[in-house]
Parts: sequence; structure tokens; C-alpha cells
Amino acid sequence: MPTLNDNELTALFSLPPKRAIAYLKAKGFTFSWDWQDVWQAAHAQSATVAKVTQLDILQDIYQALETTLAEGKTGQWFARELTPTLQAKGWWGEQANTDPVSGEPVTVQLGSPQRLETIYRTNLTTLYNAGRWAEMRENVAARPYWMYVAIRDNRTRKSHLALHGRVFSADDPVWRALYPPNGWRCRCSVIALSERDIKARGLTVETSGDRLRWSLQVVSRKTGEMQPVAQLTLDNHTVFSPDIGWSYNPGEGYRPDLTRYQGPLHAVASKALGGTQ
Repeated sequence: MPTLNDNELTALFSLPPKRAIAYLKAKGFTFSWDWQDVWQAAHAQSATVAKVTQLDILQDIYQALETTLAEGKTGQWFARELTPTLQAKGWWGEQANTDPVSGEPVTVQLGSPQRLETIYRTNLTTLYNAGRWAEMRENVAARPYWMYVAIRDNRTRKSHLALHGRVFSADDPVWRALYPPNGWRCRCSVIALSERDIKARGLTVETSGDRLRWSLQVVSRKTGEMQPVAQLTLDNHTVFSPDIGWSYNPGEGYRPDLTRYQGPLHAVASKALGGTQ
């Protein structure tokens, strides 16, 4: 499975931190037992960590994420800052618990170095991609074509490499389903191109059309719950599908409460969202 280090995160995502921080601050808090409990685009509006059922612990985690963004802290700092706090509050290591669905006793993994690393990577890549999407939407008139970009090394999924260099218009439905990240530890991104860029590079603009489909797949073996997962058939008959739970656009799901903006600020915020609220 692909991984990335702090230098790669910095190189991949040059979004000014203030926008990513605004996205993070706009989220409300919700509790979940399994990661499937908060589904896809709901993550854009809700701050949640599986197995966290205490508000103060969620607040600790997301305050550390905010500081990470604001001050350019590393994943090592994030883990070092949070570990003693989570340990002191008892959210650490394996613990006996009760499954809220089955009522059966279970042993669950709470905090650990690996979990903190996953929380750090997942949130930063999602927030930065959401902010990148918003920036490209603001400039869509000048750069109406978007190209999928994968990191081409031996750690990248072959299916993600198959999308590298493919171009679709900014309004193609494909971006509602396959805008990165497209899975855990996905390092892919999207760049915006002008008409001149397309001609100069000799690129072809594709249309997803009926090649983009949705299929119901089991997302929880425990409950048997099924959810739609996006699938894009490529011209070589291979099918690209994000990891289960990642068939959404993290930026498109972000919607701040416009009632918090008064007078001219409301019009500005509404315009930034395409007048949807």
C-alpha cells in the first residue's frame, strides 16, 4: 500500500493553510464506532474518529490537527503531542469493550502510533484536496479542464496509475466520484489546465458518460450494509474504483453554515459556493 512522508505532503499540497484550517473549523463533531458509520461526503461536514466516543478526546485530536496546519507541524509532532494526552484519558492500546451493534464483548484497538499516523495522513490529504478543489472551481473559467495526476513510483496502486494524465472537463460527473484521495494513503492530486495547455501538450479531453457507473457493494461484513461505489471503465477495459468509502469529492461535500455570514459577507460566501445556499 502506498505511503508518503512529510516532505511529500508538503510538495504535493501547496494550499495556503488558512483555507484548509477553515475547512477543518467548519466541521461539527460526531461519534462513530466503525469507520463506515460516517459515510463518504459526511466526513466533509463531520469531524470523527472511529472508536472515539468522548467529545474532549475528539477535540484534542482536531485541535492538534489545526495546529499542525497552522504551524506546519510534522506527523512526528502530531503523534508526540497527542500520545500522552490520549494515554492520560484512557484512549490508548487494546481494550475490552462491547460492540454497540451485536452487544457482544470485543477487544478494540484505540490509540496507537499507527492509528495516529493514519489520522494525520487521512485528514491532511483530504483537507488539502478539498481546498485545492475550491481553488480550481474559483478559476474554472480560465482553466476548465482538470487532469488526474498520480505519483508514478513503485508504491502507487496500478489502478491509480491507470488514471494518470487523463483529462476531463471540470464539470464532468467523474470529479464528483473520483476526485482524490481515492483511498487510504492515496497520494494522487488534480491540476487545472487551460485550452492553451491542452493544445500545447496534445492532450485529449475525455467524457465519462456511461463509463461511470455505480454498483452496490458490502461495506460492513458485520451488518451486511451495502453502499454505492463508483466504477469508471477505461479505454483498455480496465475498471477503476476507489477504495470502499472513498467515492466522493471531499471539497464538494464542504458546506459552511451561511447563516453565520451577514450582509455582504453572505453574498460573498454564497458566490464562492456557486450560489447553492
